Amino acid sequence: MKLKKAELKDFLDEKVIEYNNPKFIESDPIQIPHLFSKKEDIEISGFLTATIAWGNRKSIINNAKRMMLLLDHSPYEFVMQHQETDLKKLLPFVHRTFNGFDFIQFITSLKHIYTNHYGLETLFAKHADTKSLQNSIHHFKQVFFEIEHLERTKKHVSDPLKNSAAKRINMFLRWMVRKDNNGVDFGIWSTLSPSQLSCPLDVHSGNVARKLSLLKRKQNDGKALLELDTNLRRLDKDDPVKYDFALFGLGVFEGF
Repeated sequence: MKLKKAELKDFLDEKVIEYNNPKFIESDPIQIPHLFSKKEDIEISGFLTATIAWGNRKSIINNAKRMMLLLDHSPYEFVMQHQETDLKKLLPFVHRTFNGFDFIQFITSLKHIYTNHYGLETLFAKHADTKSLQNSIHHFKQVFFEIEHLERTKKHVSDPLKNSAAKRINMFLRWMVRKDNNGVDFGIWSTLSPSQLSCPLDVHSGNVARKLSLLKRKQNDGKALLELDTNLRRLDKDDPVKYDFALFGLGVFEGF
C-alpha cells in the first residue's frame, strides 16, 4: 500500500484518534499500572508488566495481576521493605520463560536502583541522547545487573546496542514519558521528552509498517527500529510513538 506522505499521515493520524483513548486500556497490559496512583507504584508495576509482555495478551494481563497480588498491591513498598523471607512467595511465579527466580532478581535489582541510583526515571534520563533513549536502555541494563545476579535473568532485559529492538522497554518508556491527553499513557517522567521515544516494534506493528512502506528491513531488530523511528519522526517529530497506537491497532484489531 503506497500512500503519499500527506495521505499516510492523515490515515495514521485518524487511526491514532481511533485507538489512543481509554477504551484501549481494557484489553491492554497498560491497565496494570493504571491500578495505581503513586509515581513509584506506576513505574514498578509498569516495568514488571512490560517485562512479561510477550505472548497472549490475556495471559500477560492475568500474570501481571498475579505479580501485583504477590507484591501485596504495593509494589514500591514491597521493593523497598521486603525481607529475604518475603521473596520466597515469589518463587512459584511463572510467565513463559520468566520464572520466580527472575522475579526475585528483578525485585532485588529494582531496590538497588531506587536505593543507589535515585530511581528509574533518573537512571534512564542520565544517559539519554537528544534523539533517542536506546543508549539509556543499554546503561540501564548495566546498572540493573551490576549487583550479584543470575546469569539466566539477563535475557529478560534487552540491549539495543546488541541490535535488539527492545520492544518491551520501549513500550514501558512510552507509558512513562509520552504526554497523553486521552488518559492512556501516563507522562509522569518530565525529565525526558516524547520526541526521544522509539516505537515498540513487534510482529504486529512491524508487519503493518512494512505494508505501509514505513519499514523495508525484514527482521524486527535494532536496525529495523532505527528505520521505523526515522520514518515516524518525519510524520511527527515531537510525538513519533503516538503512531504505535495506529500500527498496533491496525495489526491486532483490524488484521490489516
